[in-house]
Amino acid sequence: MPDAAYIIDAVRTAGGRRKGRLADVHPADLGAVPVDALLSRTGIDPAAVDDLIFGCVSQIGEQSNHLARHVVLASALPQTVPAVTIDRQCGSSQQALHFAAQAVMSGTQDMVIAGGVEHMTRVPMGSPFRLAAQAGLGLGPLSQRIRDRYDVAEFSQFTGAQMIADRWGFDRATMDAFALDSHRKAAAAIAAGAFDAEIVPVTVRTPDGETIRHARDEGVRADATIEGIGAVQPIVAGGTITAANASQITDGASAVLVVNEAALRRHGLTPIARIHALAVTAGDPVVMLAEPMPATVRVLERGGLSLDQIDLFEVNEAFASVPLAWLKDIGADPARLNVNGGAIALGHPLGASGTRLMATLVHALRARGLRWGLQTMCEGGGIANATIVEAL
Repeated sequence: MPDAAYIIDAVRTAGGRRKGRLADVHPADLGAVPVDALLSRTGIDPAAVDDLIFGCVSQIGEQSNHLARHVVLASALPQTVPAVTIDRQCGSSQQALHFAAQAVMSGTQDMVIAGGVEHMTRVPMGSPFRLAAQAGLGLGPLSQRIRDRYDVAEFSQFTGAQMIADRWGFDRATMDAFALDSHRKAAAAIAAGAFDAEIVPVTVRTPDGETIRHARDEGVRADATIEGIGAVQPIVAGGTITAANASQITDGASAVLVVNEAALRRHGLTPIARIHALAVTAGDPVVMLAEPMPATVRVLERGGLSLDQIDLFEVNEAFASVPLAWLKDIGADPARLNVNGGAIALGHPLGASGTRLMATLVHALRARGLRWGLQTMCEGGGIANATIVEAL
């Protein structure tokens, strides 16, 4: 019988806006911040960590040549801890968490740190294929066979988001209202100290030489208005998807310590959550972003739970159309969704977002005295991960 997988702690950095407070922090150093926080907060022997699994999407430049190993070397972990960098697009660190859970449940490893980092200021989104195209390195990520099969020149998340809005019948006003609500919930969460348990500060130096602690999400706009959001031009002329009703370009990192029962006993650890069920599904790569719906159905089936039993949901706000379609398709209670705001306000540091959502979900459940949480997110290529956790 497989062992259980427990979360001992889950932490994240506060999101940094593009060219904001985190702009001068190297990605490896940024990734080391939540790792070091886990070691400090849990008091574990760093040498007892069996592996570090870290997600990162744009693996080029400062994020190239095995970023996860560089996170180990930049952190308080000894060089004897191995590491692996994975890319499942926006779900990279959620998949890192799944791999970590599977490792400790199998007993092949006992203690694993899963997480991710994405520095979207220093390594802009799409850098790998843009630079490859400039260098004349082939057709890009889609072979001619794939282009012919799907009758497209590329797979575009922006096209997918617009297709979802059109297919599920969401107009600009509805998506803008959802975006405003994300900012309002996030601002209220900050004011109430709801993120205090999950955010670990990053020490940064300002342009004028002052040393400060970055511990507040920079992208949240407490003064956002529907008029201001509505004034932003569509990404594509005639469309309804805009930068204001989509996730923000963000710098950030997050990490989760995952162990099995043997490690709990050996190290005297107290878990804050148990990983109950895991699922990953794949579907249409053109629409791309609708896969959280079947992934949700799959993980509920695997977990033996009904939708009504889930107390809180975290569905990544890559675009407002995605969680809106998820709500409509799944029939979930909107009051249980992204209760502290989502990526439209907090940002979407691609490779870090999976464990960022998990940190927010687990701490929100515990703060409210609730039990079950479900997390899912859309991913490039028409894939989605889904995870159910039980707060302890």
